[in-house]
Amino acid sequence: MKKITIASIISFFVLGFLVISCGKEKPIVVDSSEITTIKDGTVFQVDTLNSKIEWKGYKIFKSDNFSHFGTIKFESGDVTMQNGEIVGGKFVADMGTLENVDMKSDLEQKTKLESHLKSTDFFAVEKFPTASYEITKVTRNESGDYNTTLDGNLTIKGISKPAKFNANISMKDGEVSIATEPTDIKREDFGVKFQIPVANGVIKDEVNLQILIKALEKK
Repeated sequence: MKKITIASIISFFVLGFLVISCGKEKPIVVDSSEITTIKDGTVFQVDTLNSKIEWKGYKIFKSDNFSHFGTIKFESGDVTMQNGEIVGGKFVADMGTLENVDMKSDLEQKTKLESHLKSTDFFAVEKFPTASYEITKVTRNESGDYNTTLDGNLTIKGISKPAKFNANISMKDGEVSIATEPTDIKREDFGVKFQIPVANGVIKDEVNLQILIKALEKK
């Protein structure tokens, strides 16, 4: 009887340790949409050299006069097409490539801003080196400036939230092009809650993102 009790206790602690250890490796999923996209079709691989995310953040007012903007490159990704229409996809951004563009003439300030954005005050890139967007639903638009609406799960700093982007999507000569409408997300929804002292202004919660993808048929 004692042997069974001791074994049970040991098993309990081992199981508990494994659960805690595994938990450290998994994203903190706050909210996400069920994936209803189709997996069957022709797979196109993201051309990471010619694809990017364009970002813009605002200080004090949501105005170009009070903004910083730049790019983030992709680490990997794929798009699934069927009969010339997008039916699924996932894109993984390399947060270590986050770059400021508007301060190129002031290298010192540019470097300082990039380092700060990669720090634990903002995106904690060392701990969370990638962000991702996985398409969960595709809706074809018959009118308007964008031919498709993409619903998906956006994951930043290990936190997943549903995010919707209008997009123009086309396929020509074995290449898929995706250009989303510039869209605001709320950085605080993803645990990016840094605030500068009031004397120096206020950082707006909204961050504007535009996803620009070129993808080539996977051989």
